[in-house]
Amino acid sequence: MDYDGPVLDNHLHLDPVTGRGLDAVEEFMEVGGTHLLVLNKPSWHLTGLPESREDFHEPLELTIDITLEANAMLPGRAWPVLGVHPALISRLVDDGMAPGEARELMKEGIEVCAEYVADGPALAIKSGRPHYEVSEAVWDASNAVMRHAFACAAEVGCAVQLHTEGGEEFEEVAEWAETEGLPREQVVKHYSTGGVEGPVPSVICTEKEELVRAHERGVPFLMETDFIDDPDRPGAVLGPKTVPRRVRWLLEEGYDDAVQNAHVDTPARVYGIDTEGTL
Repeated sequence: MDYDGPVLDNHLHLDPVTGRGLDAVEEFMEVGGTHLLVLNKPSWHLTGLPESREDFHEPLELTIDITLEANAMLPGRAWPVLGVHPALISRLVDDGMAPGEARELMKEGIEVCAEYVADGPALAIKSGRPHYEVSEAVWDASNAVMRHAFACAAEVGCAVQLHTEGGEEFEEVAEWAETEGLPREQVVKHYSTGGVEGPVPSVICTEKEELVRAHERGVPFLMETDFIDDPDRPGAVLGPKTVPRRVRWLLEEGYDDAVQNAHVDTPARVYGIDTEGTL
């Protein structure tokens, strides 16, 4: 079916150090992809563990640079989404840092990300909490970092993408965001099912049924691959062609409104971006 509208992957990584990088962007474009939100990979995959506020800059700037290169290639646009991966706290604690120390360092990293939003190159912030079992002290510290991300995002006027545990009930998290001054419609649950409550679901495009589920609920939603650009795991989590192919399937099945929702209306509502006007 012919379609000349925007196709946005809401959460994809490009590794400028050891990954496929711009070759993955080419693949995305080959099947109709037009717009990307590019997330920085965890710092320990790029430059090592941070020890100070200044150490956050280099991995973030690597992501900004490759996103600008992707932007020059795409028929639409690419924007960086910069964050501090919630698993960093475990790396820091395992390296000998107390949870409270790790919390404060990660909060400084979030502030650096917010500065890149305020200064222009970045679109949004990523934060969250571990998706695996941790101690109560690490869990509490992680929630404090996430709430700080909400406060920073409210201050600079941007959305927050969340990396968290699985499940669908995140009403409390959306309420925390509102308490910190960030509207819940600017909180995005990355790697979502179609039934996530509270934040805006960014549906991982593994199962077509989850896209239909999000559509049938009538909620704003986004679509993503979480492509991790790891040469040792090609195609993980999903390959860069997946979102365009899922868009094609939705259109073939008559779900035109779902495509409009995920690729035009929700990006405008959450991030303030015009995916049609940037084509």
